[in-house]
Amino acid sequence: MRPVIPYVTAALLFGLGVYGVLRRRNAVLVLMSVELMLNAVNLILITADTTVRAALPQTGQVFALFVIVIAAAEVGVGLAIVLQLYRLRATVAVDDVPLEKVDA
Repeated sequence: MRPVIPYVTAALLFGLGVYGVLRRRNAVLVLMSVELMLNAVNLILITADTTVRAALPQTGQVFALFVIVIAAAEVGVGLAIVLQLYRLRATVAVDDVPLEKVDA
């Protein structure tokens, strides 16, 4: 198997995810871009595992499984934050989120 095609695909997916994180103003689209970057990392892990075959068998697949679990937890926490933001501000725009401490 030629590993060039999956590596280039993963690099394009990761670049698209970085662009989405830096340019989007909607919090849900930012979360989707982070998921795109995590999927690119999974693609690299699986491709490296199948081409290199290190001392431990299927190490890349185990790491990819951990990345999937972390991504699922990130989506759960991220969507909870977005829902709370929408309840408080009636918008999910990232630019409208106050970063300083607000006395309540």
